[in-house]
Order: sequence, then C-alpha cells, then structure tokens
Amino acid sequence: MDGMLIIYLLIFAWLGALSFLLIRLVRTFSKLTKGVSDKDLRTILESVLSKIEVQGRLSTDLKEEIEKVRIDGLDHVQKVGLVRYNPFSETGGNQSFVLALLDAKGNGLVMTTLHSREATRVFAKPVKEAKENGYEFSKEEIQAILTAQGKKK
Repeated sequence: MDGMLIIYLLIFAWLGALSFLLIRLVRTFSKLTKGVSDKDLRTILESVLSKIEVQGRLSTDLKEEIEKVRIDGLDHVQKVGLVRYNPFSETGGNQSFVLALLDAKGNGLVMTTLHSREATRVFAKPVKEAKENGYEFSKEEIQAILTAQGKKK
C-alpha cells in the first residue's frame, strides 16, 4: 500500500509540473496572438518573419548609405586652425591672421591676411597632406595647420 501511495504522489507531482508548464505555454501563446483574430500561429509567425526580413534589408541599406556619407565626408572641411599675429611692429594689435581649412586627409588651404595701415592683403596657399604644396609656408601658416590638426607647435 505504501508503494502505491508513493506512485500516486509521483504521478500527482508529475501532473502538477506538466500543468504548470502547459499554463505557462498557453499564456505565452495568448500574448503572441493577443489582438489577432482568425489567424493561426503559422500565419502570424510568417508575418513576423517577413517584417524582420524587410527590417534586415533596410538595416543593410542604411549601413551602406552611412558608409557612403562617411567616405564622402572625408573630403569636406573637418579641421580648422586660426592664428592671429602682428607681422609689422608699427601697427598695433594682432589684426593679421592665418586660417587653415583642411579635410580629414590634411588637404585644403591656408589663407593668410596681412593687415597694415595702408592695405590688407590676402594670400591663399594649397595644402597637401598637411604639407607644403608648391609654396613655402610661414611659421604662422605652419602653426595654423598644426592647430587644425589638434597638434601643438
């Protein structure tokens, strides 16, 4: 008799565990199909999978577009350096300046203005990979390029 009681208790515990798992499964299924009528689980899952596939394609397209924009942005002005200075002792203040405009690769230009009492002159020189490109740089122009690159002299 004791053996039968143990078997009944084991069967009862097994049925209780299975019932608990079945109830959890039904709740999960109910949450998945909430608000859906006249559709079976296969239709719902196919719909979800197709939406995931569309989102995956959109994600891939966005990644490609972002990479194109990133590569294109390398050629745009990204680094700016400004140095003000006084080239002539007879004028007061640092009214002359050098402006360096460089892209990510260090290509661009330096624009120099020389301000005197009589006139202001503007010069521009090309920069190739943060180095001289056909014209010798002044110390202020070199400093502006270094400033644009985030380096100190």
